[in-house]
Amino acid sequence: MTVPRTDRLNSLLKEVISEVIRRDVRNPHVAELVTVTRVQITKDLHYAKVYISVIGSDQAKTETLAALQSAAGFIAVNSAKKVVMRYFPELTFKLDDSVDKHMRIEELLQKISKEKASREGDNDSDDKQHPTP
Repeated sequence: MTVPRTDRLNSLLKEVISEVIRRDVRNPHVAELVTVTRVQITKDLHYAKVYISVIGSDQAKTETLAALQSAAGFIAVNSAKKVVMRYFPELTFKLDDSVDKHMRIEELLQKISKEKASREGDNDSDDKQHPTP
């Protein structure tokens, strides 16, 4: 089964853009813990959405997103040096909150599990106090 060209480009751009952000971007507003989670390039290869995950406060996330968006041209120029393409896509940065959502779901599942365990414990103690003949 062949992988579509855009999928290969998305993967390649993810790696290259991540490396450029890590090594070349020297903005104090960019948080230390920034991860490029995925890239979606359009079919015409002119535009790409870069989804990032930032570990930190909401303010750090907002500042990092704004700093990366303002440095999008710089990131594109440095990334274009590493990827051979006729024209490099215009980058738009988006905050990927899927990690936060996943953590919230895990938290809720643990809460449900604890509640279920406490209810089962209550049922066991009720059975011991009132044995059935």
